[in-house]
Amino acid sequence: MQPEHLRAEIARAAARIEGHVRRTPVTQAELPGLGAPVELKLEQLQHSGSFKARGAFNTLLAGGIPPAGIVAASGGNHGAAVAFAAARLGIPAQVFVPEIAGPAKIALIRESGARLTVVPGAYAEALAAAQAFEAETGAVQIHAYDAPATVAGQGTLAREWETQGLSADTVLIAVGGGGLIAGALGWFGSARKVVAVEPEQAATLRNALLHGPDTETDVSGIAANALGARRIGRIAYGLATALDTTVVTVPDDAIAKAQRLLWRGMRQLVEPGGTTALAALVSGAYRPAPGERVAVLVCGGNIAPDPLADG
Repeated sequence: MQPEHLRAEIARAAARIEGHVRRTPVTQAELPGLGAPVELKLEQLQHSGSFKARGAFNTLLAGGIPPAGIVAASGGNHGAAVAFAAARLGIPAQVFVPEIAGPAKIALIRESGARLTVVPGAYAEALAAAQAFEAETGAVQIHAYDAPATVAGQGTLAREWETQGLSADTVLIAVGGGGLIAGALGWFGSARKVVAVEPEQAATLRNALLHGPDTETDVSGIAANALGARRIGRIAYGLATALDTTVVTVPDDAIAKAQRLLWRGMRQLVEPGGTTALAALVSGAYRPAPGERVAVLVCGGNIAPDPLADG
């Protein structure tokens, strides 16, 4: 998918999902140890707790959904978003998640009313189960990150950010399967530097860029239930290659430190995957040049365990 074509699709997606998703806030933050203020977009305040609602609504509103409804495989956030969007639009939904999704995300999906199946293993096992369900029932698969409608929906975040006055030279974005960063690259193109940030224990994009797009990565660590895709999406790989995207990796302790910074400094509860981009500044994995203006996407708030869960 060419960036100019994707940019047009993102503009269409923005019109399609308007009124169905939240316009999430942007703020300037001065956090200890960063050395300079950083602009944050707080997308963890989106419906269902992550940016994933954008791609889910765009896909469902584009039409072509059969009576059997939809099926999705997810590490948690995508499933919650698909379930939320399907419930809002009155569409039957079946979601498969791996055990590592964790109780908070599993509970969130159950509360939506979607049918939920928890499978042993990681995201790859959930995807296989979803594909088998699709073949058996005729339900439409809503891919978590490697489908044009999903990527265009996620790209509306970048478009929205620009309309909110984004002035940064560089934007740091966490990467799992690549749907979010593909959308950002599709919208920004070469106009801004987009830095992909991955956990050291789930460096799927970095490994693909080093060894080829079919490379599979063993994933683990505290952000694996959000950023735990074993193989990068083809759309993200193509865009990252074409735009020579910078990739940095961060250790789990920096991700946890970024979580603490956002709580102590801003009273924002954010899951590990949602703070991974900020961890690039916390750890020094990305060091801005003098005068470089940096913005960070905070992308997921489904923290586990849920600090305010019943009981």
